[in-house]
Amino acid sequence: MNILVIGPGCSKCKTLAQFTEQAVKELGVTAEINKVTDLKQIMALGVMMTPALAVNGTVKFVGKVPSVAELKTLLSQTVEAEKAAT
Repeated sequence: MNILVIGPGCSKCKTLAQFTEQAVKELGVTAEINKVTDLKQIMALGVMMTPALAVNGTVKFVGKVPSVAELKTLLSQTVEAEKAAT
């Protein structure tokens, strides 16, 4: 699973990164978490409001910091979808 934490590095962006790392750890899933801080890259992803989170190339959250529980739900659904596709 590829996760992008998108934002310029503000406090909300840092919180989103921490929550995402915590959710991945608690679920025990394998994920590559990258931070996108370059404004041109952010715009290229179609994100107009930060922080944002993309999973496997699809933007899932924009302009808010979801809770760890919300992130775990999203990531669990993604894992299940990946298993179903194989």
